[in-house]
Amino acid sequence: MAITDIYTRNNVYQHFQVLKTNRNKRYKAGEFFVEGVRSINEAVRQGWQVKSFLFGKGRLSDWADNLLRTVPTEMNYRLPAELLEELSGKTDTSELMAIVRMREDELKAGDLSENPFLVLFDRPSNKGNLGTMIRSCDALGADMLIMTGHSVDLYDPDVVVSAMGSFFKLPVVRVSDNNALWDFVADVRRKHPGFQMVGTTAHKQNPVYEVDLTGPVMLMVGNETMGLNQAFKDRCDILCTIPMAEDSYASSFNVSCAASVMMYELTRQRSAKGREIL
Repeated sequence: MAITDIYTRNNVYQHFQVLKTNRNKRYKAGEFFVEGVRSINEAVRQGWQVKSFLFGKGRLSDWADNLLRTVPTEMNYRLPAELLEELSGKTDTSELMAIVRMREDELKAGDLSENPFLVLFDRPSNKGNLGTMIRSCDALGADMLIMTGHSVDLYDPDVVVSAMGSFFKLPVVRVSDNNALWDFVADVRRKHPGFQMVGTTAHKQNPVYEVDLTGPVMLMVGNETMGLNQAFKDRCDILCTIPMAEDSYASSFNVSCAASVMMYELTRQRSAKGREIL
């Protein structure tokens, strides 16, 4: 494996820092910063291209040593402890960090399961919510998460960390052109009759447990502050809500919490239907 030693805050080191802090330069380089055992393991397992590993001087664990020996990279970098500590976002500095290549955004109806379960997140504005949404989609079996509009950066280190390994497992596609989204939806409808778009709202609409979610579906959840874009609501086949206690002070759920409840209801209905068929 090729290794370059870095001793100072040179231009290479500054590039690593920029990948952590500057969205525009991340996209210009087409790569992002990854830290954490679970995230790195899943990135490798799912076949993401690791450009470089960063590690410190001295003895490494068997885990880190094995990755350095077996994962093909362009160049790995060895840094002194103080520089590695500056890069790390953890209290206890990680022994191994990675620079990973971004993937192209692709909306393909042909990549979906026989009974598609999609989630659309309109203009996410909170890194933690986006990361949690990715984890929930992965945990509850969604085929894909679609991000629309101006939003937080998918490849921000805080999003990657909060999503944990699910970031590399779940397909997440950013869509800047709604026409491309509607073309995709039309294609899904052709391939999967009965496909419906289900919008979520904090206002009293159809209780989610009364909406049939057992067929092909896309759950659409909105921005944390403004909710689902009206243009998206107009495209929905139905709007639903999570009923809350009549005497509740809270008027709505956190968006990632609400989405998790909706997704769980979908999986519950599908599981119950599967038992009925058996």
